[in-house]
Formats: sequence, C-alpha cells, structure tokens
Amino acid sequence: MKTEFIVHPIPPLYDSGSKILILGSFPSVKSRESAFFYGHPQNRFWRVMAAVLEDHFPENVPERREFLIRHHIAAWDVIRSCEITGSSDSSIRNVTPNDLSVILESADIRQIYVNGRTAEKMYKKYTEPMTGRAAVCLPSTSPANAAWDLSRLTKAWSVIKENL
Repeated sequence: MKTEFIVHPIPPLYDSGSKILILGSFPSVKSRESAFFYGHPQNRFWRVMAAVLEDHFPENVPERREFLIRHHIAAWDVIRSCEITGSSDSSIRNVTPNDLSVILESADIRQIYVNGRTAEKMYKKYTEPMTGRAAVCLPSTSPANAAWDLSRLTKAWSVIKENL
C-alpha cells in the first residue's frame, strides 16, 4: 500500500445544540469511502455510543447523522490533511490540523473528547495551542485496540453523559 497525501473529505457534523465534540485522528479508508465517521464495520464507535446513550444502533449514514445531532454530539477529526498509508495512524506524517473554530464559535461545546492516543497526541501538538482547551482522551474504538472489549469501552465512554 502506498503513502498518499489526503485532504479530509468529511465535513464536520454539528449544530447550535451540540454540547460535546468527539474528535478522531483522521478518517480510515472505509470512512473515506462511506463519507462519514467510523465507517469501518469493525470499529466499535457506533455500538459504544448506542450503549452509552441507551439508544438503538444507527445502521447507516443518515441514521448516524441524526443520532449524533439528536444527542447533541458534534464529530470531526483533528487532522485536515496528511500523508497516510491506508488507515494506519502510525504512518501519519506532514499534518495540517482542522480549524475547530467553525464548531466552537457556533455551539456551546462543554467538553472535547478525543478517540484514542493518536488523536490525543495530534490534538495536544496542533489543536490545543490554538483553542486553549484541553481534551479528554477516551480509549480508541478502533478494532486495532483489541485490549479493550465492548463492555470496557462502553464503561470508559460513559463519561460523555456528564456533559450532555
């Protein structure tokens, strides 16, 4: 698989009622193909969110958009563009961060969460200096994070309910 320079193809999802912002690092190949966040069928983000929020599992992109907006959750990624090989976070180079001001100036975001250590590292390096706002790191919902099963992820991610 070759390294490619990619500009983030998915617009941020938010509205004026958004209370929390969840940021990934950069969309996977499957997410880029589906043009929406957490598009890989093995990524546990949607199962975790459905369990945490005690709601049905959103099956498709329209349901997922509506699910997040209904629960006052904004979603995007830390990185606007980068060089990446496939979906490998460890291959990310030459990063340009997304400008979160579009969300932060339009919604009363009470807390920013990052999905996994790569998103945390990128957020601290590029975004926190611009926003002046710390983010809480939650364990990655990626299938690569095999040390965390669904139950353990759900428990850790339950912290988001405090800010909704």
